[in-house]
Amino acid sequence: MAHYVVNGGKRLEGVVTIGGAKNAALPIITAAVLAGERCRIENLPAIDDVKILCKILQKMGASVEFTPDGGMNLDPRGIDPHRGVTFDMVSSLRASYYLLGALLGRYGYVELAQPGGCSIGQRPMDLHIKGMRALGAEVSMSRGKITAKADKLVGSDIYLDVVSVGATINIMLAAARAEGQTIISNAAKEPHVVDVANFLNMMGASIKGAGTDVIRINGRQKLRGCTYAIIPDQIEAGTYMIAAAATGGDVIISNVIPTHLEAISAKLMESGVRVVEGDDGKEFFIRVTADTRLRAVNIRTIPYPGFPTDLQQPMMALLTTAKGNSFIVENIFEDRFNHVAELERMGANIKLNGRTAIVEGVEQLYGAPIYASDLRAGAALIIAALMADGESEVHNIRYIDRGYEHLQEKLRALGADIVRVED
Repeated sequence: MAHYVVNGGKRLEGVVTIGGAKNAALPIITAAVLAGERCRIENLPAIDDVKILCKILQKMGASVEFTPDGGMNLDPRGIDPHRGVTFDMVSSLRASYYLLGALLGRYGYVELAQPGGCSIGQRPMDLHIKGMRALGAEVSMSRGKITAKADKLVGSDIYLDVVSVGATINIMLAAARAEGQTIISNAAKEPHVVDVANFLNMMGASIKGAGTDVIRINGRQKLRGCTYAIIPDQIEAGTYMIAAAATGGDVIISNVIPTHLEAISAKLMESGVRVVEGDDGKEFFIRVTADTRLRAVNIRTIPYPGFPTDLQQPMMALLTTAKGNSFIVENIFEDRFNHVAELERMGANIKLNGRTAIVEGVEQLYGAPIYASDLRAGAALIIAALMADGESEVHNIRYIDRGYEHLQEKLRALGADIVRVED
């Protein structure tokens, strides 16, 4: 397995361009199954999760062709829904659960091993299953496998007991081809939910209200193929914003949607960072500049438009050297402090009390061998290594490869001293 060697203490400067959104790309690729025709998807992130999902679809009979311009042509007409999606296919990819709604909506049948992914806490499938059953599907679970079938899906009113991005999208996928109207109440409002709804509408679906807590879907018997470009990655952009601030840098993050980043921009400004939004006539950008020691801030992760759980770990890395005590409350996933021991290995002073972390800022982090436990923990450790005095080795970077494209190249272009070493 590969690892990164990072010599810290370098100020990040320059321009970095953000790729397509991971959290939108995965359900959009899956949603293309509903069309029953060829789709072209553009602005795909070059990450392992996209490659894994496409391999799953190919094993099921789909035709997938990546193009040099970062796009993909996907023809789902060869898919056989009775080729079960086995555990070895989905063990590292949580987003494979979107196959539940897409295959059920298209074929009325799906057999799916329970998905894997990062170990950041419980992410049960109960709301997904509740939604499929409300649409008229028979769903059973046995020996780690979910089987769902329906002669006909019929629209229904579905209330989500907990705001869930995955369940919201999965229900949208199945309901897009159901008979009648489906109303999802207490729906997730994240940008990638809106992007998936926009893609479905491009295919001929009728979805209204995405981005609010009530989504209305009028089912269509047939959807068509289309060409669609994925939105920029909100979390990748936020990660580079934090990295710029953490290294006392001056970085322009281009190809972003500033409104998606308001929560992180607000917290960075509260800590003493200068954040300026701009438009160069072609695309929006955000410039992040920091040249003094930052101040401690308090963070509570909550669903969009609040502070995203996916940026809690990178933000904690920044706050390890901020002046004062920061309080971080993780309200989404109960096991999202697995990176704390690694930060402490580098000299951080962090105390945990349940879902609350108290971060007492220290003067300096120091290089050390550190190990990522999940995707966003890996991003946090990369930022900590960039901040640190001396050399760090960041291991388990297979997690980082799942969600950040060309990380080494982008950071080196900003002046970071980072090298990927193939073991």
